[in-house]
Amino acid sequence: MTHWIIAPVILPALLAPFIVLAARYHIGIQRVFSLAGVLALVAIAAALAWEVSDGSVILYQLGDWAAPFGIVLVGDRLSTMMVLLTSVLAFFVLLYAVGSGWDRRGRHFHALFQFQLMGILGAFLTGDLFNLFVFFEVLLIASYGLMIHAGGNDRLRAGVQYVLFNLIGSTLFLFALGSIYAETGTLNMADLAERVQLIAPEETVGIRVAAVLLLLVFAIKAAVVPLHFWLPSSYAEAPAPVAALFAIMTKVGAYAIIRVYTMIFPPDLEVTSGLHDLWLLPAALVSLAIGMVGVLAARKLDRLVAFSVIGSMGMVMVSISLFTPAGIAAALYYIVHSTLAAASLFLISDLVRTGRGNLELTAQPPVIGTSLTAAMFFIGAIAMAGLPPLSGFLGKLLVLDAGFGTDLVVWIWAVVLISSLISILGFARAGSVVFWKAHSVAPSQDDKGDRAQPATLAYVAVGGLFALLIAHTVFAGQVHGYTTTMAAQLFAPESYMQTVTETPGKLSKPTKEDH
Repeated sequence: MTHWIIAPVILPALLAPFIVLAARYHIGIQRVFSLAGVLALVAIAAALAWEVSDGSVILYQLGDWAAPFGIVLVGDRLSTMMVLLTSVLAFFVLLYAVGSGWDRRGRHFHALFQFQLMGILGAFLTGDLFNLFVFFEVLLIASYGLMIHAGGNDRLRAGVQYVLFNLIGSTLFLFALGSIYAETGTLNMADLAERVQLIAPEETVGIRVAAVLLLLVFAIKAAVVPLHFWLPSSYAEAPAPVAALFAIMTKVGAYAIIRVYTMIFPPDLEVTSGLHDLWLLPAALVSLAIGMVGVLAARKLDRLVAFSVIGSMGMVMVSISLFTPAGIAAALYYIVHSTLAAASLFLISDLVRTGRGNLELTAQPPVIGTSLTAAMFFIGAIAMAGLPPLSGFLGKLLVLDAGFGTDLVVWIWAVVLISSLISILGFARAGSVVFWKAHSVAPSQDDKGDRAQPATLAYVAVGGLFALLIAHTVFAGQVHGYTTTMAAQLFAPESYMQTVTETPGKLSKPTKEDH
């Protein structure tokens, strides 16, 4: 048993109360401990990802209770990659929050930030559906506190809407868990995968209902149409660093769908046959279309970025809904890209707000720091729209390639290509209004007080995200090769199940298929 796998959950869980109790009135101390904690998370996550890169599966049993009776944390290629992505994203987001002063504008920002990380990382590492629900609730509570950070009626209204939608999802999640436990007597994922296979065809009604409810819950988290209504206002009204961190939140829903519907309810399982392609793929295509149309129709820059998140999640879900190794590999590559691109755009929007005073897409006086901010917006727009040479273009090619051989290949190609064109038009329109047409408007005396020069550290944080995007492009071959082996491991979960249920506390030996 390796104890390091629990560190990504324990470390922020200890840091948060320490910050509240010992440093609540000392913002400098809060910043030091928060940044140090996130840097430690990055190092631990990188070590865990390296340890499982050979196909091994790491198991941690809380209280040394074996599954399915005890709580287990499980680390494989997928979960450790998501933990590493979250930790690296959190570092640059926190750097921006410190540099821009957002952490000073309300109470307990750093403590809530750590609790948020605890919930997200725990959701990626848990091997139990009930504890997945628990970590969902932890990140929900923390994210609500972060969303209303710095106050304001609009922010409070969006936060209430966010909580209500997610409480509906939590209620459905409990119904699903109750149905699954009633049918199988377990909620451990590995044990559940074995027991579902033993259910007789004539007794599958209950477990099929549970599978549908779970898919609805995860679709709410992933903001899949028609369950996406909570996202635009919530992300647009949230403080910029919070919205940037929320870029990984929708990926929690995508991760849960990948994990549950490749191991517990795989595509070839008769119990859930037709569930994946009859509902999920059309919904993903509609999500992609609506998201990019929202980019073109948005009247504020922050809402434009929020709709681009819906569109990018539609792209991810299109690839996931194919439920083939090629589709999952493409989705995982695109998940990394879209997380970094969306986070950078939310931070750039805040740079525009700082230098302009507002985010209305109307011709106004030039943004302070126009050249650098405009260049960053140009890079972020290229990344999110999927134009070459950045990783968004490569990710879309992988998704299109994965769509070959499916019955809806024409629809996939048509929606992806047309939505890409619409997103290019939307971002081009926003950039021209904010940066180009601004030079034809003279600044007035009234708006000078709302404009300021963004902090250097804020630009450094955005530059760090761009550096990761460039690395994701340069090493696209290696990254896609890794996601391909990751997908193969997901569709052959025997090593995962064996480690959890048969050889507790040890590392499973990788098979030839894992490499």
